[in-house]
Amino acid sequence: MKKVLITGASSGIGHALAVRMADAGAQVIACGRSADRLRNAFAGTDRVSPLAFDVADRAACRTALQDVRPDIAVLNAGVCEYVDVDGFDAAVFERVFAANLLGPVYCVEALLPGLKPGDQLVFVDSLARLLPFTRSQAYGASKAALHYLAKSLDTDLRDRGIVVQTVSPGFVKTPLTDRNDFAMPMRIPAAEAASEILAAIETGSRSRRFPRLFAAILAVLSALPEPLKMKVCRSLKRDGASRLGGLRDA
Repeated sequence: MKKVLITGASSGIGHALAVRMADAGAQVIACGRSADRLRNAFAGTDRVSPLAFDVADRAACRTALQDVRPDIAVLNAGVCEYVDVDGFDAAVFERVFAANLLGPVYCVEALLPGLKPGDQLVFVDSLARLLPFTRSQAYGASKAALHYLAKSLDTDLRDRGIVVQTVSPGFVKTPLTDRNDFAMPMRIPAAEAASEILAAIETGSRSRRFPRLFAAILAVLSALPEPLKMKVCRSLKRDGASRLGGLRDA
């Protein structure tokens, strides 16, 4: 029986994936900041053990994960805050990077000594990293950095037999995206995102982007010459888009 650790499992993609993997027979360690939310999220679900800690807290990660030895670790927890360039605030970047980049770094630091050949590290980044979308300076940069981190770790860990994977979702229906006030083309249910991640885990695919059509469109746009790419991104900008304060998943 595989032991799977999933961060950001209280809701959204993480919750859907935890349920799917438990139903498939895995022993799941579901991580989130709130013990109460985890208990409520998995009440009556077999094979799920809640583990409450904040991934953005290095000491908390070390304490929570020091004796955890998963076969698969899915580093999914994250936040999104949009940037107002007229009130540019570095604190937004500090909060977003703490959860989206340093959180996975702290988890890797705690888990890496116990990983063995065949174990899998799965990083959930975002298709947002492919293009410079309006007001996405903090979120997009954090996810681009996370993707680079994963690929660099793959370079160094492949010889040890540790499988490092990235999954890049587009828009997924979660409590996080439910509060967006702009169009989200090709948004998919969390259960579909979980299926995509599970397929990547089962096949050992080093990279997976979904939904596929949306990913293909963004890949083409990201390959355009810089002036054209920027023209496209500026055309997507609209007044009043993305009026959000701060969001945090799990």
